[in-house]
Amino acid sequence: MGIREDVFYEGGPHIGDLIFNLLLGFTVICIPLSVGAITRALWLRYRITNRRISVTGGWMGRDRSDIIYSEITKIVTVPRGLGLWGDMVVTLKDGSRLELRSMPRFREVYEYINERISPPAQVVSGALGKS
Repeated sequence: MGIREDVFYEGGPHIGDLIFNLLLGFTVICIPLSVGAITRALWLRYRITNRRISVTGGWMGRDRSDIIYSEITKIVTVPRGLGLWGDMVVTLKDGSRLELRSMPRFREVYEYINERISPPAQVVSGALGKS
């Protein structure tokens, strides 16, 4: 029997992202943004636990990325939608990045993740990640 995994957040992107981009879709030039928001709303799912970050996305939700906290070197957040949701970029030790787009409660999620990463990464993320 393994160690219990407690879920902090599980769900999709913020509904405000979809609504905002659908409204922008009435202008022809913003139709690609609307399509992207619809795709995210349908197939993008986040699962943040005390052990890892899992992101399921891609076409029909077929791609999955799992990150353990010890691999994270930096987290940067950007508020969106008047601060109701935000984007997060998690940088890993190997230099690769994982984007968490339209994350609901992104400030709480940032704090939760930041508490679990290494102290040197907390210093880097603290200087860059606060919004």
